[in-house]
Amino acid sequence: MHVEMGAREPMGILSSRIGFSPYITLERDEWARLRDTTPLPLTEEELAKLRGINENISLAEVEAVYLPLSRLLNLYVANRQELYQATRAFLNNTSAEVPYIIGIAGSVAVGKSTTARIIQALLKRWPNHPKVDLVTTDGFLYPNRVLEARGLMSRKGFPESYDIRRLLKFVADVKSGKPEVTAPVYSHLTYDIVPGEYEVIRQPDIVILEGLNVLQTGTSDGRHGPRVFISDFFDFSIYVDADVHDIEEWYVERFQTLRRTTFRDENSYFHRYATLSDAEAEAMARQIWHEINEPNLYENIAPTKARADLVLEKGPGHTVQRVHLRKL
Repeated sequence: MHVEMGAREPMGILSSRIGFSPYITLERDEWARLRDTTPLPLTEEELAKLRGINENISLAEVEAVYLPLSRLLNLYVANRQELYQATRAFLNNTSAEVPYIIGIAGSVAVGKSTTARIIQALLKRWPNHPKVDLVTTDGFLYPNRVLEARGLMSRKGFPESYDIRRLLKFVADVKSGKPEVTAPVYSHLTYDIVPGEYEVIRQPDIVILEGLNVLQTGTSDGRHGPRVFISDFFDFSIYVDADVHDIEEWYVERFQTLRRTTFRDENSYFHRYATLSDAEAEAMARQIWHEINEPNLYENIAPTKARADLVLEKGPGHTVQRVHLRKL
């Protein structure tokens, strides 16, 4: 077990200049042992439905990384539930318990969506919090017509492309225990908000909020954002990390796969890329990465890593090599 966070300084400094780190660092095998006797509830068929594009995460990876994480989160949630019961008894209050909120952040193509789906599937198996909802922040992007009017289509995914006020209200409503809270729905096929379609959240035990911007506290031009931040409502936060060069390769691989599949749909926003050759598609993917996704990563996403309660550090192949857990 280590207490340094020396990996990849450009991706966010997690140790102070005087050598102190607020994190405990565990190598993969150390972390895997913390699974203890937690059983593996997923089958290969179930895991296949949770994997993202080009993310061949195995059951062995779930056992080594995600089972210990689900055990830790279950302990944290149980502790929160006990504290709530004690506080309710003290106040003689009969109000319903509010959801436990977990935020998951990280770059485009780093695998945070798959991480979120696996965590959701595992947490549902624990008996004291069976209702676990997953919401992505994509639904809180401004519609394309608004982005086009504001000249922000090339900045999609940057802080200014999100309706932060609406996202803040959503998280605040969830955390206040409202019986029903709605979130807009985003289509990755049309690359836009789906008009009139909403996801309804009805007082789950746990809400997982996944997205690029969930740990951000400002805007890409250096201005401070609202005084209340999305992460203020989190009970626990996770950052999915990897070397920037690995993430770029994963992005290119995903683009190539989508070119051969989803982009062929005539309703796809990116249908124009379906006829590109392999070489042309790679060049286009790297251009998009270097002009949009990489700057957003360095300017807005990576600097938030140090705010996370836990960092999953991936190596090539999307396998987690180290886990960094914030000290209490």
